[in-house]
Amino acid sequence: MKSVCVFCGSSPGNKPVYADTARELGRALAAHGLTLVYGGGRVGLMGEVASAALTAGGAVVGVIPHSLALKEIAQEDCTELVVVNTMHERKALMADRTDAFVALPGGYGTCDELFEILTWGQLGIHRKPVAILNTNGFFTPLLAWLDHVVTEGLLKPKHRALLLVADTVPELLAKLTSWVPAEPTTKWVEPEER
Repeated sequence: MKSVCVFCGSSPGNKPVYADTARELGRALAAHGLTLVYGGGRVGLMGEVASAALTAGGAVVGVIPHSLALKEIAQEDCTELVVVNTMHERKALMADRTDAFVALPGGYGTCDELFEILTWGQLGIHRKPVAILNTNGFFTPLLAWLDHVVTEGLLKPKHRALLLVADTVPELLAKLTSWVPAEPTTKWVEPEER
């Protein structure tokens, strides 16, 4: 594993622990020599994780749509800042440039990115670990909903198991680095067909 893609909020949230944990993750990625791949913003939790990684001497690849870069929310001092045309291009490029995915607290965009990448794993488009950092129990209601979806027969347990869960940054990194992909399922689509 050489890089980790982080999905997280463009807002800081109303609990300081969210920003504290984002900074802790940024520093830890840098300390482990892992490149941060993220949405390219300088605001909210996105900015916290990127700034912390950069300050700690880490490599940071930001991928941001042109429309958001024009609004001057791009983290200009990234090691590499890639400006793309659309949100779809952004997600595809981030997925291609990383070896693992992590979601921190966030809103619609974070959930969109997390569930799209989980769906790609379910379909066999990628075989990379996907995890959430359950800071302050933020994702606990979502995890309960996923268990409900399994109970209702709308998600197979093996696909529910695609989502790793960690409560701390050290636990998260341990789970990502020790992750072994399950036997491939029947591929419904190829990576280039996403």
